[in-house]
Amino acid sequence: MRSFETLLTEITDGILLVTINREDKLNALNQTVLKELNEVIDELYSNTEVKGMILTGKGPKAFVAGADITEFSSLNEESGKALAQNGHDIFFRLERSPKPVIAAVNGFALGGGCELAMSCHIRVASDNAKFGQPEVNLGIIPGYGGTQRLVQFIGKGKALELLMTADLIDATTALSLGLANHVVPAAELLDLSRSIMNKITSKAPVAIAKVIEAVNAHFTDGVDGFKTEVDLFAKCVATEDFTEGVSAFLGKRKAAFKGK
Repeated sequence: MRSFETLLTEITDGILLVTINREDKLNALNQTVLKELNEVIDELYSNTEVKGMILTGKGPKAFVAGADITEFSSLNEESGKALAQNGHDIFFRLERSPKPVIAAVNGFALGGGCELAMSCHIRVASDNAKFGQPEVNLGIIPGYGGTQRLVQFIGKGKALELLMTADLIDATTALSLGLANHVVPAAELLDLSRSIMNKITSKAPVAIAKVIEAVNAHFTDGVDGFKTEVDLFAKCVATEDFTEGVSAFLGKRKAAFKGK
C-alpha cells in the first residue's frame, strides 16, 4: 500500500489499521483526509489480503474532532452541497463495505468525526471519548449523515436534543444509548478492537458480507429488508463456505472458510 500524507496504514494478520495522522489539528477531516480515506476504502474492497479494517486517530486526545473549519470560510450553497455529497459518498462506502470496519474512538469524535464513527460497523471507545454533533454552533447542520445515523443509533428524541443543543456526551453515556458498543481504558482500545475483529474474521467471509448488506437494507428507502434477507440467505446456501460450515459442525471440527 502506498504512503499517504494524512493517514498511517499497516496490515497485520489480515487487519488493516488506518490512523488519521493530523494530531496537531486533533485529526480534523480536511479534503485531503477524505480523498485518502476514499483510496484506503478502495484497498479495503479490493485487497484479498485484507479481511477487515480498524480506523482510529493519532494521539490520545482525538479520534476526529470534526471537519477542518478553515476550509468552510469560502463555501457557498453550491460548493457546500458538493462538499456534503462527497462526504456522504465516502461514508456510505464505509457503511456498505462487505468487510467489517471498526472505529477505535480514542478521544473526541465530534461533528464529522462522530459521523465517521457512525458509518463504521462497530464503535469501541476509550473511556475518555466524547461524542457530539455541535454543528449548530457554526450555523449549519451535520453534512456527512449525522442527522440520519444518530437517529438510527439513539432514537429521534435524544438525537434531536443532541443535534439542537450541541451537547457532548461521554463514553459511558454513549454506551448506555447504544452509540458505542464497548468502552475500555485507552491503553486497551486497540487490543479489544483487534480481538473483536479477529473473532469476526474467523467466521465465513461471505456470510459476514451478507449480514452487513441485510442489516443496511433495513435502513434503505424502498428496500424490503425481509425479502433481502431471504434472498441473501439463499445465496449463502449456494456457497462453498456453507458446505464447509455444515460439514465442520457435524464433524465437530473447526471450519476452514475460504470466502467462496
